[in-house]
Amino acid sequence: MDYAVCIQRTLDYIEENLQEQMTLEGLAEIASFSPFHYHRIFQAMVGESVMEYVRKRRLTYAAEHLFYTDEKVITIAIDAGFQYQESFNRAFKKFYGVSPKQYRNAKRIAGPLRGKACLNTKRLTGENEMEPKLITKPAFHIIGYELKTKNEDGQNNKDIPEFWQQYMQNKLGCKIPNPINQNMELGICTDFQPETGEFVYVIGMEVNKGTQAPEGMVYRSFPELEYAVFTTPKSNEESFTSSIQSTWNYIFTDWFPQSGYEHYGSVEFELYDERCYSLDHKEMDIYIPVKKQTFKA
Repeated sequence: MDYAVCIQRTLDYIEENLQEQMTLEGLAEIASFSPFHYHRIFQAMVGESVMEYVRKRRLTYAAEHLFYTDEKVITIAIDAGFQYQESFNRAFKKFYGVSPKQYRNAKRIAGPLRGKACLNTKRLTGENEMEPKLITKPAFHIIGYELKTKNEDGQNNKDIPEFWQQYMQNKLGCKIPNPINQNMELGICTDFQPETGEFVYVIGMEVNKGTQAPEGMVYRSFPELEYAVFTTPKSNEESFTSSIQSTWNYIFTDWFPQSGYEHYGSVEFELYDERCYSLDHKEMDIYIPVKKQTFKA
């Protein structure tokens, strides 16, 4: 299956149907993907979540029509896919900093206009290619610290590093009761809300089933799943973060399209252990739940 063709098909559909109500599930069906797999692939290839992209295209359409035409605001709002002028006004002001009427009166075309996405279909090759291990991880349980964030406008890329910094500086891992392995920490993404881009990020350690979480921490359980496990290239301290980010990008833009697998949904995580303590040979593992593709070719 050509992932670029599938995603482009939905980009074209969005462009031609901005005035129609759209759902993640409906767009995923057009792409012939399961909804969650579509959400993750779209985000990797386009650079933002599906519904955030739709929202920005609608608001850009509205801004252009406010500037170049004399159509009524309510007409523009409906044509941009908003059912009510009040909700359109709120969304427009949040995005542009002024109301639609103020935007038109000021003849203001500068701002965060969002053109139709152009896909980057360049594949990573050579030394960047990596083949994951496929393993079945039994059900596991963790205690840790929870952060709610979203991938809108890169908020998660700011929130999560700050969360880790707070965790490390305050030595919060030392407060987790009876971890199975004190030198193994997990950074878990779960409770995904693809329509809004929201999800929960948990830093924690594996514990025995039923261990009581102290105040301020959370206890979470995850079922047995098959995972594709990717090990990042060995890196020094300076390049470790970029190595992790490039591996994530490789997984969704390179490996999945040729793998015969799709993302299984509810959880994905990074595993940090003794290998991260090395000065010049740092590496860690990324666990992605997978299942054989079920969508149409």
